[in-house]
Amino acid sequence: MRRAKTIKKNRWASDVIVDMLHAYKLPYASMNPGASYRGLHDSIVNYGRNRPYLMLCQHEETAVQIAHGYAKASGKPMVAILHNLVGLLHANMAIYYAYSDRAPVFIVGATGPMDETKRRPRIDWIHTALVQGEAVRAYTKWDYQPTVIDGVPESFARAYGVMMTEPRGPIYMCYDAWLQEQPLDHEVQLPLPTAQKVPTPLAADPAALRRAAKMLLAAKRPVIIAEYAGRDPSAFDALVELAETLGAPVWDVNARLNFPNRHPLNLSMVKDVFRDTDALLLLDVRDWERATTELVSTTRKVTSVVPPSCRWIDIGFGDLEISSWAMDYQRLAHADLRIIADTTLAIPALTRLLKGKVKNTAGRRKAAEALGQKARKSWQKEAADDWNASPITLPRLATEVWNAIKNEDWVLTANTLEDWTRILWDFDRPYRHPGKSLGTSTQIGISLGVALAHRDKKRLVVDLQPDGDLMFDAGALWVAAKHRIPLLVVMYNNRAYYNDWEHQIRMAKLRGTPVERAHIGMDMDHPAPDFASMAKAMGWYAEGPIDKPGAVAAALKRAIKRVKAGQPALIDTITQKR
Repeated sequence: MRRAKTIKKNRWASDVIVDMLHAYKLPYASMNPGASYRGLHDSIVNYGRNRPYLMLCQHEETAVQIAHGYAKASGKPMVAILHNLVGLLHANMAIYYAYSDRAPVFIVGATGPMDETKRRPRIDWIHTALVQGEAVRAYTKWDYQPTVIDGVPESFARAYGVMMTEPRGPIYMCYDAWLQEQPLDHEVQLPLPTAQKVPTPLAADPAALRRAAKMLLAAKRPVIIAEYAGRDPSAFDALVELAETLGAPVWDVNARLNFPNRHPLNLSMVKDVFRDTDALLLLDVRDWERATTELVSTTRKVTSVVPPSCRWIDIGFGDLEISSWAMDYQRLAHADLRIIADTTLAIPALTRLLKGKVKNTAGRRKAAEALGQKARKSWQKEAADDWNASPITLPRLATEVWNAIKNEDWVLTANTLEDWTRILWDFDRPYRHPGKSLGTSTQIGISLGVALAHRDKKRLVVDLQPDGDLMFDAGALWVAAKHRIPLLVVMYNNRAYYNDWEHQIRMAKLRGTPVERAHIGMDMDHPAPDFASMAKAMGWYAEGPIDKPGAVAAALKRAIKRVKAGQPALIDTITQKR
């Protein structure tokens, strides 16, 4: 059964789209303006009373990235609205990263009019595509373009369900411009409020899970790798219980925060943990290879550090998230046991099977703790090197920021300063970090979405912001000021695209060409961007550039005061190129 919406005077077809946005409680819509959805825009502002709240962005990539960050931090979707074909193409990379990062983003687009007689000269022709969703079909979970207004409710409901079913990802709904602008002359049936919006989670095959437990009980040195399990906050504590029950160390890939970093069984970044393991348990893992191999970058040679006799158990979504176009699925782990299941259900179920049956957990834990203590001692020594150097070292910057925020209810958005925050900070709650940074030109937009998700909880959200990334989309700073998104940005500014600079150094050494020329096309100096002035011009509080480590603490204190008052703040710190 479905309910029919009562027709009111002067109703428009685009009002039905707003009805669905309200029915599914989508709170925000980030957008860059465009005439192709002028009908929907008017309906949101007037019929919908600006619900979802429209957030003006300077670029479509920013619009999608804000929704991406919001979804990662909150577990809930928001809308990104893209103008016609050109807006969709502008947003392409952001959509791909949302897909790769399994972020549910409800993307609304527009096209046409598909009725050729209603197209304006030239502009409606060059901005219209036949089956527009094909442009992003390889990296969205679903796309659809209803041909009549009565097709909107069902396709919207299906899109929402597909988007929010694990593994999650973006969907694209395309609405004909002329269709939006038509008067609504009949009742359009909407889904019943009692209809279930998302299917139930996928449980593991009980027999397969019992087999996994048996393999783990037989193992002497099991190790756990987790990547996307932490997308659900409940997995944070559930994984602690599983690790402690098994006495097994954990490697957190950090696509989401899966495990507290100061727990004695957290051996992330300690590859020696794999050298004698006889059982590997992968929990919602796609990138298993970086943890378990050593790479020679110049020759691209990859060597496993896992013994050939090790048995692999893979629990997650496996083949459910494979695209025939994008190779983000990475190399196949030839696991001894592969279980398709939602780890939110599988982790507690596996723990129950293991409870009271595991032997020698004390011995395993002691060995893991010794390995971790050795690594931490080495990191502490490394962190102390050049402590007072100018420009600032990454460990020193990580320490200064940590000292400034550790007594606050804080969140780190994306960048981890080459993992120094994971070493020096205390990630003690699942919301502290929604996951590691992605490619260049993604961080500032995603960070805004993370800050938006935590704004009402009054948490101090920190973005350790690379300079090259911000230069892609400095206009995103204005979005934070315009929409009152409090965010503390601490620039990770080495005045270079240094990740690529390092690659050029490797090539120079391999080929015998001058290392001194590796910076060409990589440095961001002469002139150096003035990020503090840029931020001030966009309505932020800002200081810098600061290249003396002793000056950072006082600047952070002043900036945090402004952020707590509701103003975004930026501190430009100059860091070493290493």
